[in-house]
Amino acid sequence: MSQPDDLFKKVSAHAKEYGFVFQSSEIYDGLGAVYDYGQNGVEMKNNIKEYWWKSMVQMNENIVGIDSAIFMHPKVWKASGHVDGFSDPMIDNKDSKKRYRADQLLEEQIEKYEKKGKSDKAAELEAAMNKALNDNDLDAMLNLIVEHEIVCPISGTRNWTDVRQFNLMFSTQMGSLAEDADAVYLRPETAQGIFVNFLNVQKSGRMKIPFGIAQIGKAFRNEIIARQFIMRMREFEQMEMQFFVRPGTEMEWFAKWKETRLKWHLALGTPAAKYRYHDHLKLAHYANAATDIEFEFPFGFKEVEGIHSRTDFDLKQHQEFSGKKMQYFDPEINQNYIPYVIETSIGLDRMFLLTLCNAYKEEEVGEGDKKEIRTVLALPPQLAPFKVAILPLTKKDGLPEKAREILDMLKPSYRCHYEEKDAIGKRYRRHDAIGTPFCVTVDHESLETNTVTIRHRDSMVQERVSISDLTSILEKHVSMRSLLS
Repeated sequence: MSQPDDLFKKVSAHAKEYGFVFQSSEIYDGLGAVYDYGQNGVEMKNNIKEYWWKSMVQMNENIVGIDSAIFMHPKVWKASGHVDGFSDPMIDNKDSKKRYRADQLLEEQIEKYEKKGKSDKAAELEAAMNKALNDNDLDAMLNLIVEHEIVCPISGTRNWTDVRQFNLMFSTQMGSLAEDADAVYLRPETAQGIFVNFLNVQKSGRMKIPFGIAQIGKAFRNEIIARQFIMRMREFEQMEMQFFVRPGTEMEWFAKWKETRLKWHLALGTPAAKYRYHDHLKLAHYANAATDIEFEFPFGFKEVEGIHSRTDFDLKQHQEFSGKKMQYFDPEINQNYIPYVIETSIGLDRMFLLTLCNAYKEEEVGEGDKKEIRTVLALPPQLAPFKVAILPLTKKDGLPEKAREILDMLKPSYRCHYEEKDAIGKRYRRHDAIGTPFCVTVDHESLETNTVTIRHRDSMVQERVSISDLTSILEKHVSMRSLLS
């Protein structure tokens, strides 16, 4: 097994063992490409949401948030083009019976060529793939897979079916009687909920161009490929912002948001070399510019966030299909126009996985016979499920009572964990593994001097501090303020 594969397996196993992510319906052998977030995972996920929401909405006077419904009028998806054109090129291996995205197989082959130093061959394949995608030429995609001798990762054979288009939308019925029910869709993206509310938000909020509408919400895609853990799921969450601008200024705003969003990622302390921009050669039908922010996962660089210049396509489409004018009167130039849109869209689940992969570490600690491997999640303190663990040294002599006093003092401000089971060293290791940045140990001296030992997760340094100083120490290290300044 390669080191990257080994690391990813360890991260996936760690996520389950320590209550971050579970397979959905696991007692029934699970449901493919669907996952549940456990007790620690949901805390970390909420912290990522908070960081995004504060940075996008709270820190920008011209951006507001909404929460649109998952169910929408069927015409919404007709107008957006999803009903007629939302599909992926899929191919099956006849021996393994596994289904793959044809374009992803080709992209992985391009990466292999790059790693082997065959840049010309990689560029040639990429150009041919982009042409086949733009032309919607499924036969050409199959020919490329055959020509470049791409094998199934499971069977190791090249026994492929034809490439076929696969519809990605889930549909259901809404109505009390089956025969009278109308077909509705589980939304495949959250953006359309923003577009159909453009006029409502603009008028009720008296918003002036340029302004943005942000949203965090679930989306659903009938993904056939269940791989790479929570990288690709049928039910996932997006953190998305649509920024409405005057036509002709969209490239300026596109560049600004491209830079702003990368800074958001880097503020968490991730090495810049782990990120890269990937400018799209093949543009969606609605876009005039598109860039992905990619992160180097153990299995290679993959998209985490997209920045797109969507032009006025979406609002124009909804104007046509609804019969309602989607125009904005700009008092500065005394004109009516349909705004252009810059989109920033980040996959929350992918950001969660990115954070786990980047934080997972195995360190050798101790000396001689006492050497051991310490597994630690070096999470940004602001994103950690718990900010501090309160640990009485023993379960007697008034120490638990003193520890709970400290817990009651801190828990209105910080997510805390109280634990008294096992030796103190084992408790430290447990909290290292879930990423808790600080452990506070209450001992007999605490009763006499009102001091405690605070242990730092990353350095393992322990220092004696006054109980009255704990709040300021935590505030300095775990507050969102440091990320937003």
